[in-house]
Amino acid sequence: MNTIQIKDKKFVPYIDRKKIQEAIQKVAARINEDLAGQNPLFICVLNGAFVFAADLFREITIDSEITFMRMKSYSGTQSTGRVKEIQGLGEDITERTVVVVEDIVDTGYTIQHIKEQLRARNPKDIRVASLLFKPEALKCDIKVDYVALEIPNAFIVGYGLDYDEQGRNLKDIYVISE
Repeated sequence: MNTIQIKDKKFVPYIDRKKIQEAIQKVAARINEDLAGQNPLFICVLNGAFVFAADLFREITIDSEITFMRMKSYSGTQSTGRVKEIQGLGEDITERTVVVVEDIVDTGYTIQHIKEQLRARNPKDIRVASLLFKPEALKCDIKVDYVALEIPNAFIVGYGLDYDEQGRNLKDIYVISE
């Protein structure tokens, strides 16, 4: 892994795919244990979480289903503080255990918004699984039930995370160097 450039920013290697996969396996094992017998519905938050959701879901051994929502809250390297729903949830989640699958929780605004929307649809339980968590950036009182990796408050790309829609295809995670 070498320094890379995406648009006007340089990024350096941060977390390699082996460490990512090990962390995902641990999260999946906890979910398999915690939610056995509940047939949870995993809700992947697009676009960023699709890579994590695919790898996580392949490690899930309990009966379960997956669906997708699409939200947007970033512009460039900053959270806008506003969450825009691009594609909502079509499934009935009444009395179902749902697991919201996110790529990263930083400010918490997106998860807070999603949980408020989901609560109105009467689920049995709402859990959150995130590949990455930035506790220093958190601005909302939310709980992340399953965290693969905690990171400091730095801007990252790769493994589904982007900078202006670029860099999602990187197999490893890179951190901004400028």
